[in-house]
Amino acid sequence: MTRPQDSRAQSPNTSSTSSETPNRPAGRTSPTATILLSCPEQPGVVARLAGFLSGHGGNITHSDNHTDFAAKLFLTRIEWQLDGFDLARDEIPLAFAPIAAELGADWSLAYSDIVPRVALFVSKQEHCLLDLLWRHRAGELHAEIPLVVSNHDALRGEVEREGIQFVHLPVTRESKSEVEAQELALLREHRIDLVVLAKYMQVLSDDFIDRGPRVLNIHHSFLPAFVGAKPYHQAYDRGVKIIGATAHYVTPELDAGPIIEQDVARVSHRDGISDLIRKGKDLERVVLARAVRLHLMNRVLVYGNKTVVFG
Repeated sequence: MTRPQDSRAQSPNTSSTSSETPNRPAGRTSPTATILLSCPEQPGVVARLAGFLSGHGGNITHSDNHTDFAAKLFLTRIEWQLDGFDLARDEIPLAFAPIAAELGADWSLAYSDIVPRVALFVSKQEHCLLDLLWRHRAGELHAEIPLVVSNHDALRGEVEREGIQFVHLPVTRESKSEVEAQELALLREHRIDLVVLAKYMQVLSDDFIDRGPRVLNIHHSFLPAFVGAKPYHQAYDRGVKIIGATAHYVTPELDAGPIIEQDVARVSHRDGISDLIRKGKDLERVVLARAVRLHLMNRVLVYGNKTVVFG
């Protein structure tokens, strides 16, 4: 089935509350639509999809497919130009639904000129927050960032200098449910499509995850290694030779959601704890930025607890 108005869907740009803008990603001459689709493996799927688009005058600009033979699933991302397409936007889901039903498909639809609205959650560590704010200012992220939420007040100045609202909501064990209710209200008020945990050192409740928009997190190391406090101290004590970072979607199972992006850096016996922390922060910045950008470009298709990331 399709969920074209649900920001929790596999394709993140489908929320009806996102704002439209004439600005488009570099190199794009006209608005495009993107379908992310998964269905049982079967002959003729590509032909059916291409036939639907060509039958309505669609010019395909990108198409990528993958078959998970173990899961017996076919997964695809197809992007096409809307100029010359003879279906209006509100007609596309209705026209495509019978084909999707015939294929037994789960699918979502997104448009390149609908700009997602992103909220950043942060605690005291600034490296991921500042990196995303810089990339946003530089035009690297196809998104609006109207809101930053923090359980500490330390980074208010950095955020407000960018003209972004900063909301300080301290969290205690006793106030956690009340604070999360305030956070959810803020997300609704700002029409947020995606929450990015830019080193937000709080565990979100199952209720928040269920009621809020999609949440993306950055985690040190290759999960689930070195859980708990001071991970780089743990890595140093174990004499590791590689450290890593993992960006993933948040699910009720802590740090075990579908993985979007990972990377590693080599370390040696010459590296002290401060070196591991420095190199780890570099990885976390880059990996998180890659994951956010892939999500915003509708290149991540979630199925089960896995993802296909289309290049």
